Amino acid sequence: MFGNKAQMQNMLKKARKMQEDLQKKQEELKKQTVDVSVGGGAVSLTMNGEKQIVALKIAKDAIDPEDPEILEDLITTAVNEAGKKADEMVQKSMSEVTGGLGLPGGMF
Repeated sequence: MFGNKAQMQNMLKKARKMQEDLQKKQEELKKQTVDVSVGGGAVSLTMNGEKQIVALKIAKDAIDPEDPEILEDLITTAVNEAGKKADEMVQKSMSEVTGGLGLPGGMF
């Protein structure tokens, strides 16, 4: 019986440590960014680990008042690519803490 209690305490201790480590990683991810450039540099975007756009640059020659759809497509592509890169960054960072446990919701 003592063995089970000790095992349970050990598991709880590990779970608390993992929770603390995950919180630290989440704070770090707010500061980490990914960069994407599309259309030969026409649109450049920086996104953080929380999927917030922190910078967006549009080259002057990418702005065509007669054909705004081109710029719309470039921005959409940049946002989607940055989102994928941010997801990969988060996945990699969190799996360092969880050891690839495959937590619910497909995260980590």
